[in-house]
Amino acid sequence: MKEKVFTIGSATMDVFVECDSANIVSVCKQDGSSSFMSYPYGAKLDMSNFSSKVGGGGVNTAMNFANLGFDTTAIFKVGDDIYSRGIMEEFHKSTVKTDCVIQDKTISTGFSIILVSFQGDRTVLANRGANALVKIEDINFDKLKEADWLYIAPLNGQSNRVLEPLVNFAKENDIKVCFNAGTTSIRQGFEYMSKILATADVVVMNKEEASMCSGIKVRPDTKTEHFSEELIHPDVKHMLQKLKIKDYQVVVITDGGNGAYAYNGKEYYYCPVFQSPVVSTLGAGDAFASTFFASLKETNLNIGESLMYASVESSFVVSKFGATEGLIPFDEIKKRLSEKPDYTYIKVTE
Repeated sequence: MKEKVFTIGSATMDVFVECDSANIVSVCKQDGSSSFMSYPYGAKLDMSNFSSKVGGGGVNTAMNFANLGFDTTAIFKVGDDIYSRGIMEEFHKSTVKTDCVIQDKTISTGFSIILVSFQGDRTVLANRGANALVKIEDINFDKLKEADWLYIAPLNGQSNRVLEPLVNFAKENDIKVCFNAGTTSIRQGFEYMSKILATADVVVMNKEEASMCSGIKVRPDTKTEHFSEELIHPDVKHMLQKLKIKDYQVVVITDGGNGAYAYNGKEYYYCPVFQSPVVSTLGAGDAFASTFFASLKETNLNIGESLMYASVESSFVVSKFGATEGLIPFDEIKKRLSEKPDYTYIKVTE
């Protein structure tokens, strides 16, 4: 019998726009640097590429779990408009169950315009819409009791209020939780976050989120010579240690093109990226986090192998436009790994 995974998060219609006239402008300041995507002011420019795809953390991860062979139910909120119809049409092509989807005719469905650079990175203009308005009474807790696993994607705006009762319910009903923290939750402060983290079996954040949550900044290697001798930066280790609240947890920090790190209280793991062409990075984090969580079962709790599986999955997502276009099943992940026998992870014991 397939294990049952419930996901909760956002659902959006994503419009991808690529324009060869876009420039990447870097601005250096005394305390750091920033990059901006720019277009000639007042100009009318031709698009070099355009497409519409479904997206959002709740959608992306539900599609991925189903693609990996799990009995998957999605929880997200939409309006009753052209965008919600487009999202639901995509789900009807999949095996994802939608009986827990919330529809409210009085509000708009989430919508995003993604400006893609020639480097493959993106700037997102987002209208949160229904995604920011999930209420506790919207969730079918009787149905949720059937879950073996609960994956929580970032919850925006007022929707973040359902997070604490949701994770408490999961713990009370012996449902394993993967928490992919978002900035709305993190801004509540570490005291609040520590209560949420304590209920999660797996915690996934990117390095910027982990820094914001833990209050630990990663100092440049060049400032302290001995930093360069360590595979995992000492400040990243400190983040992993602080974010691990309970003994049973695995904490994962992703670092874009630099790879990903994990910590189980005894060993640190580092896994480089699985190289592939980059078309768009949208959805890469969702693919990585959900695949890592799913792979723990597939690999019999092998953290290093699970990081590798997640890296392969996300590498295929970034090679396509659309956050769910490049998703591949476990058989394909294993095939790709077998073709690159030198690709592996590194484990460091405390």
